[in-house]
Order: sequence, then structure tokens, then C-alpha cells
Amino acid sequence: MDLTTTYMGLKLKNPLVPSASPLSKDIDTVKKLEDAGAAAIVVYSLFEEQISFEAAELDHFLTHGTESYAEALSYFPEPEEFNLGPEEYLDHIRKVKEATQIPVIGSLNGISTGGWIDYAQKIEQAGADALELNVYLVPTDINQESRQIENLYKVILKAVKSNISIPVAMKLSPYFSSMAKMAKELDEAGADALVMFNRFYQPDLDLNELEVKPGVVLSNSNDLRLPLRWIAILYGKLQASMAGTTGVHTAIDALKLVAAGADVTQMCAALLLNGPGYLAQVLSDMEKWLEEKEYESLDMLKGSMSQKAVKEPAAFERANYMKALNSYSATM
Repeated sequence: MDLTTTYMGLKLKNPLVPSASPLSKDIDTVKKLEDAGAAAIVVYSLFEEQISFEAAELDHFLTHGTESYAEALSYFPEPEEFNLGPEEYLDHIRKVKEATQIPVIGSLNGISTGGWIDYAQKIEQAGADALELNVYLVPTDINQESRQIENLYKVILKAVKSNISIPVAMKLSPYFSSMAKMAKELDEAGADALVMFNRFYQPDLDLNELEVKPGVVLSNSNDLRLPLRWIAILYGKLQASMAGTTGVHTAIDALKLVAAGADVTQMCAALLLNGPGYLAQVLSDMEKWLEEKEYESLDMLKGSMSQKAVKEPAAFERANYMKALNSYSATM
């Protein structure tokens, strides 16, 4: 079975790519992921705050005015809790690259250009085959126009693209006022790939202590529907590659994204829950399904269930919303 795919110009042996997560922190775990069949790996993110501030300055920053940032004061990690500092991160990229034969994708997480340009260059020099920009921004300023937010993404993308030669992916949130238009503009601005979608981790409240409490709720297969819908809508309309992430837990989840038009499917929660070896099971199940359905290659499936390919394109839009509500029957 030919499972090969092309992502940002990188020829991959299959579409399964572990996304940026603690899984890539340990070299042995990375090697286990490669042995299980991972086609590439996105290394754990280097945060803008790590680049921009020394530890003492960062501590001061985290206790002043953090309401304007994506993370609130009481659940933003303390400086010593970051997995890797800037220089250690670059060394880690080198070690991952030396230890594996698969493409290594660096990851920068932040909301401004800041020190990104310099470290994007350093990540390239460390041996990364590509770079993923994770613009983790929750707009909270009621006076900030939506266009300002959209332009920020493009400014960051263009600044990084103009200073490195490796491919650059943009990891997006799904909450733009016009998702399709934003995707088109980032494509035109030079994004080599769009990664859909970022998950904003919502804090909980401790009423007894009157504190904001951090917490990570891992995805499940139901979360797949949002990236599935937008990848299906955008397939065939962009030059950029598309990666589906969030909710990829099974072979069927991955195959659905490919059928919608994704070039790769990024996995995280399922591997955190089941271990790196689980990727081999997903890969095996994909092969079995394709063989049973008499596909000769993964490429034959790609985009076959996109908006461009289906008989009723409105199924991806409002008509499906109406049909779903009218067909639901509550159990009493």
C-alpha cells in the first residue's frame, strides 16, 4: 500500500505526524515514534516569552498586565517550568535531527515577531527541515479591530519567511470572522502549510480558593469535525499544504482528514494516552482499511470527500446544520 504524501514539499512515507507536545522532549521517545512509523515530528514549542525575557524579567512580566495575553496570570507556567530554554531548545533540535531519519519540524509559539526571526534562523541552522509558527493569541482588547488581528498573523509569517529558507507552516485558530478569506491571505503571503486547528486551553475556576486553575483536557475523536469541515471546504483552493490536527485518535480519524483533503494528520492526545507505539497500530489499521476498500494508494482517497468532490457541497455549510437539527431525536 502506497501511503506516501507530500507536505510543504517534504516527501513523507505516510501522513501520520506527531504534533508539538511533551512526546518530543525525550530523544528515546522520539526514536520510538519513528520506529512506530511516524513520517515526521513537530518538536515541542519554544515560547516567545523564553526568547524575549531573561528569567527575572519574565517573572516580572508574568505578574504585571497579563490580562492582555493568551494565558492568564495564575495558569501561565513559571520560568523554571518551561521544558527547554532557547539555547537548550536549539541543542535539542540538533539531537533529534541526529537521532532520527525523518524530517524534523521546529515550533515557535507566541504572538509577535519579537525574537522569532533570530531564533527561526537558529532553528534552521540547527538542522530543522521546516518550521511551524503557532500564533497562540486570544484577542481580549475590545477596542482592537479584527483586521489588526489578521494582519498580525501575516506580519509574523512574512517576517519569518523572508529570513529563512526552510518551509514555514502556520498553525491557526478557527475563530477568524472569515476563516476562508484568512486562509487565502496566508496562502498568498507565502505560508507553505496551514495547520488546522490550534486548541485554546480553557481555564477553570476554583471558587473555594478564588483562583484560576490550569488544566489540559485532551481531545477526542468528536473534536475532529472542526478541522475536517474547513479542510474539506478549502481543498483545491490553496497552494499551501494542509495539516489536520485535534481529534486524530484512530485510523478512521486520519483517513477522514485525508478524504477531506489533508496532506498530513497530526497526532498528540492519542499518543499521550496510549504511548508512542500506538502510532504503529493506527498505521496498520489505515493500511487494512485501504486494502479492504481496494484503494491502491492514499492519494486515491485524498480530497474525495472534500467540498469540491461531493455531490452536495452545501453539506459542509448551512444545509447540513438544518438537517442535523431536524433529524435529531431526543431519548426520553
